[in-house]
Amino acid sequence: MKDYKSLKVMDLFRVLFERFDIDYTSMRRILQLKLTMDTRRTPAMFNSQKPKNGKNQFLRSLWIYVLYGALGMTPFLFFPSQYMFSMGIAFTVLMFIAMTAMVSDFSAVLLDIRDKNILQPKPINNRTLNAAKIMHIVIYLSMLNCALIIVPLVVGSIRFGILFGVLFMVMAALLNCFIVVLTALIYLFILRFFSGEKLKDLINYVQIILTVAIMVGYQFMARSFELTQVAVTYQFAWWHVFLPPLWYSAFMEMVLHRVWSGKLLLLSILGILMPILSIVLYVKLMPTFERNLSKLLSDSSRQRGKIHIWANFWSKILCSNPQERVFFNFASLMMSRERSFKLKAYPQIGFSLVMPFVLLFNTSRSFSLKAIQENGSVMVLYFTMIMLPSIVHLLKFSDKYKSYWIYRVSPVADDRIFYSATLKACYVKLFLPLFIVVSSLFVAIFSWGILPSIGIMLLISVLLLWISYVMGSKERYPFSSSLEATQDTGTIRLLGSMLLLGILVLVHLGLSHLQYGLAFYAVLLIGVIFGGWKYSFGNRKVKNA
Repeated sequence: MKDYKSLKVMDLFRVLFERFDIDYTSMRRILQLKLTMDTRRTPAMFNSQKPKNGKNQFLRSLWIYVLYGALGMTPFLFFPSQYMFSMGIAFTVLMFIAMTAMVSDFSAVLLDIRDKNILQPKPINNRTLNAAKIMHIVIYLSMLNCALIIVPLVVGSIRFGILFGVLFMVMAALLNCFIVVLTALIYLFILRFFSGEKLKDLINYVQIILTVAIMVGYQFMARSFELTQVAVTYQFAWWHVFLPPLWYSAFMEMVLHRVWSGKLLLLSILGILMPILSIVLYVKLMPTFERNLSKLLSDSSRQRGKIHIWANFWSKILCSNPQERVFFNFASLMMSRERSFKLKAYPQIGFSLVMPFVLLFNTSRSFSLKAIQENGSVMVLYFTMIMLPSIVHLLKFSDKYKSYWIYRVSPVADDRIFYSATLKACYVKLFLPLFIVVSSLFVAIFSWGILPSIGIMLLISVLLLWISYVMGSKERYPFSSSLEATQDTGTIRLLGSMLLLGILVLVHLGLSHLQYGLAFYAVLLIGVIFGGWKYSFGNRKVKNA
């Protein structure tokens, strides 16, 4: 096996590992094997590509993170302001990307129990196995961290001096340690109270909640600063102690600008103390964590899937054909039970749920409610639809894609109903409840006068659903392709769908100022929807995936 450079760097700290009663030789060999096996694993952000020629896809993707760091952090280093602002934003970007990577890529490593049956019978203690698991994650997060900060580190060191570069590296390392341990402790808490199949589902929801929480955290960071003419000033508030990026920007503000205050000192102490305390806590709870991980081995059989009243109600309304109704219910169950589908689709649903209110709140800071009503801010409701193209694209994929033969053997003369039923189920199950909730709150905020606009938005959402299908791979059966094997990312199609949505929004905004403009637009949309649906799902055979 290849002797990786990361292992040679780790060799420098061998004495430190041995002081904690860790069998360093065994840990190193386990890590070497894990790193070799990683050449077969594809990162979540590149899950449409196969590993090629034994190359580690994560290493090949690091240039993307270099670009993220350059675009997301470097510009703020030129902002004439406090380090609290520039570095607060930089650490927010760093935490967002690292936490997202931890949730999407490394949770599978942290919760991996496949090696237990092989390694536990060997003369290797649990502390060594746990250390190998943690170091496996640390190695990759360190590489990701280096890729993210390399450009801002060089630019900042040139602009502010070597001391800035040293502090930036140390603070970034502490932040990453905190992220790893925080994620592990969250999973430990869940493992303590749940077991088996229920636990696996719950972990999916925790990953989804973390993704949405990270996004909302951006907004709290923005609220920490006030723009005063051309300068950005920082005003301390009690809830800032819960924002890790401010811990580390406060430390840099104190050291580099020599601004000493009790509030900045409190944030700086938290930045150093919290990672240390979390690591100590995790080490003490590590045996409990590993014992509870054995619950993941239990794969209790699920009960027979039950169709929810909501899905059953809409299947009777939207599906006049009994056969189409069967596949409508089948697609509803697939979207409820496919763990990989939920992990990829539900964060987008959460984003669509939160984003309209974030934009409305940002607008309300600058304008009165009356001004918001007059300038068309209700149009932010369209952000609930940004999930549709991506989710329609995901409908082609499944972990159990080899079971697509069910379509082949089903006694259905016209196979158009497979995708028409799936699209209807997708719309009713995933989009419609979200839109009803968000639009109801908007009606409460604005008035009943926005109902015509909401009606237009509903029609446009159905049209976007159909357009996303037309621009996608119509030749495949639903849930019939492997997500890891496919080379089809669908990026161009998704961008095309979003561009068309933007055009439809502009038309809506323009016609809303004309008398009977919205009524004309509604009639036009209904005609296009019915015509397009009939054209797409005419009597024709669907090609095999």
